[in-house]
Amino acid sequence: MTWLTLFGFGEKGWGGLLVIGLLVTVAVTGCALLIGAVFGALAAWAKLSPKIWARVAGDLYTTVFRGVPELLIIFLFYFGGSSALSSLGHLFGREGFIGVPTFLAGALAVGVISGAYQAEVFRAAFRAVNRGEIEAARAVGMPLLLRFRRIIVPQVLRFAIPGLGNVWQLSLKDSALVSVTGLAELMRTAQMGAGSTREYFGFYIAAAALYLVLTALSNRVVDLAEARVGRSFRRRLA
Repeated sequence: MTWLTLFGFGEKGWGGLLVIGLLVTVAVTGCALLIGAVFGALAAWAKLSPKIWARVAGDLYTTVFRGVPELLIIFLFYFGGSSALSSLGHLFGREGFIGVPTFLAGALAVGVISGAYQAEVFRAAFRAVNRGEIEAARAVGMPLLLRFRRIIVPQVLRFAIPGLGNVWQLSLKDSALVSVTGLAELMRTAQMGAGSTREYFGFYIAAAALYLVLTALSNRVVDLAEARVGRSFRRRLA
């Protein structure tokens, strides 16, 4: 079987399945980035808080999820979560194994890992915000929510976008580890195709090429977003 047939979109081709796997990878990474943004923003707030207990909690979160191997965290969310659900089900008379949905477990696991890195990005971005503008807005009586929307958020986004782009790339690579749960994302699909056809080199090269294409597109999107936010910020200052 030629590679054109193998990776085509015909009856015997794996092209369609690889594209679906690529879309699942993007979906997992996107959901993980959103989940991580929530955890990261909360952790950044905690690390910047004057309260000791909040700073300790923020430091503990980032230390744990940046220090523990990603694969172990995925195992804990999937197998540990499934075990907890099964035990809970037994309390209500439900017999058998209850598994956590693989997509949910993967997105949550990669999300909390992503959040630990996003926390540092948000913290650094907030510290780079012009304090003079905040003080001036407070002096003229601008409400807190309006200050947050008009002054803090635009500047935080401006400084955070490059770092968030790096976190996206990390999460994209971490999403390949979700294949251990059985989720048919790009890596898992490549493994199944390689095992089914014995074309290991071809499928893994194809997967690597798709990851590189996705990385290149992601870099372009981040560059465009950074340029757009920069233009908006300059117009606001004009």
